[in-house]
Amino acid sequence: MKIKDLPKIERPREKLIAKGEENLKDKELLAILLGTGVEGKNVIEVAEQILAKYPIKNFLQLKYEDLTKIKGINSAKACIILASQELVKRALDVRDESLPKINSVEDVLAQVVYMRDKTREHLMALFLNARNELLHKKPMFIGTLNASLIHPREIFQEALKQNACSVILAHNHPSGDNEPSEDDLEITKRIIGAGKIMGVDVLDHVIIAKGKKPFSFSENKLI
Repeated sequence: MKIKDLPKIERPREKLIAKGEENLKDKELLAILLGTGVEGKNVIEVAEQILAKYPIKNFLQLKYEDLTKIKGINSAKACIILASQELVKRALDVRDESLPKINSVEDVLAQVVYMRDKTREHLMALFLNARNELLHKKPMFIGTLNASLIHPREIFQEALKQNACSVILAHNHPSGDNEPSEDDLEITKRIIGAGKIMGVDVLDHVIIAKGKKPFSFSENKLI
């Protein structure tokens, strides 16, 4: 039976409008996301088949590769389902507890605090996902930071490799001065510009100096 052959009140969309989303069954909610069925099966039957293989309690763990293996789910439908999953995760603050969340300068400092005692300058990049969770951190340069020596492409090559949405920079000043130098300002400006081209936001650049409060470009309106 095709969806259009069902009484209007039994069609998922019409039922949601009339009775509210809380009164729909799991398969009916999924059917709305899928939109259409496949040859020989209406959209509700396709939804039933998916939920039989992947129970609703495991649904938030489904990946693109899992979904596109299911007959009736093409790339577009998989993306709709994954987008809805992500909205739910964000609304419920569901996240991978193994990934630290970076929400403050203190969170950045916790990841790079060892650099305070270094006698040479170290530039570290923290790569984050859309929920500001730390995916990866990597030293990008060691030595005196000079605008002519720092190449944004290396930072953003790593960002693309990690599927990062944003990056935070951090480096130390062995001199004990936490104020940004002219090179620091120029480097940050270049990296921000490259990030705009690459579609990766530079959220902050934090300077760490022993015995001083970290200097945040973001907090000081330099980003």
